[in-house]
Amino acid sequence: MSETPLSLPIAITLGDPAGIGPEIIVKAFCDAPEITRGCFVVGDVATLRRAAGIVSDTGVALPVALLTEVQEALRCPPRCLPVWQIASAALQGEPPPELAPFGQISARAGQLAGDCVIWAANAALRGEVAALVTAPLNKAALSLAGAPYDAYPGHTELLQALAAAHEKTTVAQLPVRMMLANDELRVVLVSIHVSLRQALAAVTFEQVLQTLLITHHALQAVLGRPPRIGVAGLNPHAGEGGLFGREELDIIGPTVQAARAQGVWASDPIAPDTVFMRARAQPGQPGEFDVVLAMYHDQGLIPVKYLGVDKGVNVTLGLPLVRTSPDHGTAFDIAGTGRADAASLIEAIRMARQLSKTRDLAATGDAARSHG
Repeated sequence: MSETPLSLPIAITLGDPAGIGPEIIVKAFCDAPEITRGCFVVGDVATLRRAAGIVSDTGVALPVALLTEVQEALRCPPRCLPVWQIASAALQGEPPPELAPFGQISARAGQLAGDCVIWAANAALRGEVAALVTAPLNKAALSLAGAPYDAYPGHTELLQALAAAHEKTTVAQLPVRMMLANDELRVVLVSIHVSLRQALAAVTFEQVLQTLLITHHALQAVLGRPPRIGVAGLNPHAGEGGLFGREELDIIGPTVQAARAQGVWASDPIAPDTVFMRARAQPGQPGEFDVVLAMYHDQGLIPVKYLGVDKGVNVTLGLPLVRTSPDHGTAFDIAGTGRADAASLIEAIRMARQLSKTRDLAATGDAARSHG
């Protein structure tokens, strides 16, 4: 089935050039021309041509085209890779710098990856692109790149800061949450990249309520109805009535009640070893819940990734832009071998297309209601 043409292009960032990002981008454009039609890459032409050469050794050739304006991406033929050349200090110097060696953490690679994200995010915030899909970056390389990148643990926090600056507000006033999704399960996290001790401390009335509200509003736009949110407990057996911890009684349960008073469909706290199974959708049999609210990073990501990293998509909820990402890292151990699987990136692009259309429809509906 052919995809609906885009009115604005979708930007895909390069990711860490020493990882598998460039290769999976090339493979996505080769293997899924309908999904990638109207997309372009924010990155480096030389790095992507190297990746195209690696992938072509497996029998697929892909021309790389340099864009002079992003709208040209909408007119590029299938199986052509449009690239917006990023002006990064990491690429400048005399003589021209060598390409980032595969599998090596470096400040230069981190800076190039970060510069691509900043350019693409700002383009999305200005309304010049329909959505942003981010290829994997390496958090250590990002930190080595120095300011401003060493202030952010990863994509999510960097995008939140850029969006807050664009909206002329503070990061605290623009809360975001990570959702991991595949065909069988959606999970939203209360906390993201913090230590387990900090994650436990983050299970507060304010944090859980904020997560419930962000999840409710974001998925209601996608589903066209209030989502059914299964709320995971924090403790074994969801605390067993206070025997194994009181967070469910003192924090999570009261928060659910407060969310329900605001129109949110949310369950009482459920034992975390069963809630994900209850939410999992099977062929012809939807799950009991549309999404699970997990209390911390690994509690939610382990069940999603167990179902298949190649299927998973990372979606940032709460941003004034659409952002998706594959559910895996830079895979330095196989970078440059041509063995990387593009399935998760293809799903991330597919979901970005769907979410951008939903966003357009919602905006059209709001405009119509305001003039009704």
